[in-house]
Amino acid sequence: MSAEEAAAELARLEAEAAAAEAELKLAKAQAALAAARAAAVRAQTDAAPPGSPAEPDGPVDPAAPVDPAAPANSVADVPPPAPELAAGPLDADEVARIVSGYTFQEATLDLGALVNGDPVREAQIRIPLAMTNRHGLVAGATGTGKTRTLQGLAEQLAAKGVPVFAADIKGDLTGVATAGEGNPKLLARTEAIGQAWEPEASDTEYFALGGIGTGVPVRATVTGFGPLLLSRVLGLNETQESSLGLVFHYADAHGLPLVDLSDLRAVLTHLTSDAGKPELKTLGGLSSATAGVILRELITFADGGADVFFGEPEFDVRDFLRTAPDGRGIISLLEVPGIADKPELFSTFLMYLLAELFEILPEVGDADKPKLVFFFDEAHLLFRDASKAFTAAIVQTVRLIRSKGVGVFFVTQTPKDVPGDVLGQLGSRIQHALRAFTPDDAKALRATVGTYPTSGYDLERVLQELGTGEAIVTVMNEKGAPTPVAWTRLRAPQGLMSPTPAAAVQAAVAASPLLATYGTPVDRESAREILAAKMAAADAEADAAKAAADKAKADAEYAKQKAAADKAQQKAERDAQREYERILRTTGGRTRTSRRAESSPIEQILGSKATQSIIGSVIRGVFGNGRR
Repeated sequence: MSAEEAAAELARLEAEAAAAEAELKLAKAQAALAAARAAAVRAQTDAAPPGSPAEPDGPVDPAAPVDPAAPANSVADVPPPAPELAAGPLDADEVARIVSGYTFQEATLDLGALVNGDPVREAQIRIPLAMTNRHGLVAGATGTGKTRTLQGLAEQLAAKGVPVFAADIKGDLTGVATAGEGNPKLLARTEAIGQAWEPEASDTEYFALGGIGTGVPVRATVTGFGPLLLSRVLGLNETQESSLGLVFHYADAHGLPLVDLSDLRAVLTHLTSDAGKPELKTLGGLSSATAGVILRELITFADGGADVFFGEPEFDVRDFLRTAPDGRGIISLLEVPGIADKPELFSTFLMYLLAELFEILPEVGDADKPKLVFFFDEAHLLFRDASKAFTAAIVQTVRLIRSKGVGVFFVTQTPKDVPGDVLGQLGSRIQHALRAFTPDDAKALRATVGTYPTSGYDLERVLQELGTGEAIVTVMNEKGAPTPVAWTRLRAPQGLMSPTPAAAVQAAVAASPLLATYGTPVDRESAREILAAKMAAADAEADAAKAAADKAKADAEYAKQKAAADKAQQKAERDAQREYERILRTTGGRTRTSRRAESSPIEQILGSKATQSIIGSVIRGVFGNGRR
């Protein structure tokens, strides 16, 4: 480094240090001002006569100046409600540290305001937009506001040009497509945290898994789904899982496309049949008993209605990365209420979509904003009873997919639902309230507290005291370091916090440009048809071979009988010839020409019926046309 470059670098660092010091001083001053205002409020409240108005009826900006000319005991006499820092768990220095920790230079997503007894409007809690591809966790007990947090994040991401994917399990997220409805309670809450709330709708695309429900159908081929994920939904053990992998290998090697479950069923049926057993032996490690178990599980799975999720046209996950003509990101909602009784299939299908994104997207490194943020709802279903191989695949995908520009937010009840290897890769954490009604709940609460950095909070107590729409937050700053832990009152979504009317959803689906591509299922030639044709050809060949064998057998039998007949005839001819010759020798070859006289013994013999029969046989044997 040259002297000029060193001097420039030094000047830059000095400027950054001065700016950081100024920010810290400003934060401390703002915190001190808030504390002074809170003290003034308490002093005037304590000095005011009974029945005098102690505070205004509605929310007032804490930064608004007090009018000295206002009449006594008026609303202006009483300073606006200010954060009572003394009543909160944090002192002024800690508040200042949080303000400084969440002050960023680049684009951010606004989460809400710090709560220190009351909201501190000056202490806004944010996530750097570029850090949302470092993944995150939204956790909390049922009813604590996780869905609204997810909706608010999705709206802000889309507004900044980032496409969003989320699974809508209960149908609550469809309201993101409709502008919200304000009310006094909502406006008072948003004003208190410094949110300038306005109703706004987001561009939304609706999808339905397997076409069950309202949305553009999302399907996968069995080959694309792969043996690891399919083993997960079939509930196979590790041995059966590896065996299923051999079946997929066999199908690939023999040019048998596995499009739907009937194709895989056809391959398994073939391998366990008499015709396929020789091929089964060549796979090695796949017993006929294991293949039979897999086949039975597959039949049960398909008979339960799961076959509609597999087939063509296979969904191209790049269609989740679309933006609207105005540059805003499109929010893709996958409707899944139709498979509520198949939680493993739902969670595994989401993992399939994520794995597909990992496979097809190019490396982008650290970008100014993600190419997509993927909200993985009900994440505990994904990891429950997962095999080692399956969990390892998830960990690898989550670790590497951020370099493809995809951020993943797991949404679940407690951090313990997520394996430690995955949890350690999550940069942002938004933890809503937890309940501790049972010993297991208490254990989960303590485990959650242990995963947070040191803070000024008694987190084991605070996590049980959080109100709806409040959360404990820590994120990754622009330098990759964790921000201070902050008790945050979260911003309200700008879309409708109830489902969009069904008619509007149906109209949006009917107008979708993707419906023409994915709306109609396609049944092309695949493993089932190929094997059926192969078996038909084999049957025809076997029939022809059998007919040829039967003909050869009949011909052989005919030849055998003909040979026996010929042999018998030849023997009879020889016998007759010998008898004739014997007779000739006995008679000396003489013949009678004189008039018939009394028959001699020889003549009697020659005239007998037996002799005549023998002579006749000899004549027929020689000429073949003997006459009587």
